[in-house]
Amino acid sequence: MWYLAVIVVAALVSVALAPKPPTPKPAELSDLDAPTAEEGRPIPVVFGAVLLRGANVVWYGDLSAEPIKKKGGKK
Repeated sequence: MWYLAVIVVAALVSVALAPKPPTPKPAELSDLDAPTAEEGRPIPVVFGAVLLRGANVVWYGDLSAEPIKKKGGKK
């Protein structure tokens, strides 16, 4: 029976000494990697179906952040 107690104690010690993962920061609008429009940027000419990275877009919508003011969960 003593080996069972050793296993339980070892498990408790390993959980207590385990490093805690860092809490992730909340997402912000600056984290969004949206396409941009820049003057003088070259316009790629492609033929067929091609995935363009970093496309030149003139308008991408009104982006804004609104804080959540309600608490969710139980009623």
